[in-house]
Amino acid sequence: MNIASTPAVQAATASAASQSMPTDAVQAGVQLRVLKKALDAQETAAAQLLASLPPPPPVPQGMLGTRLDVYA
Repeated sequence: MNIASTPAVQAATASAASQSMPTDAVQAGVQLRVLKKALDAQETAAAQLLASLPPPPPVPQGMLGTRLDVYA
């Protein structure tokens, strides 16, 4: 997902530049906003993936599968 060259980003850059801010500061601000948007998108995607996982199987009752033989 490349949102760095969208018209909205270009408009935001031009708007900020017209407010007599140095060009480097404008680009840094835009890059920071793009980074935050990308991180938010990744956070949403990761949350959806985790939510789609099936629940873990129930723990078996009794002795079966509850002990580990480390000497074998």
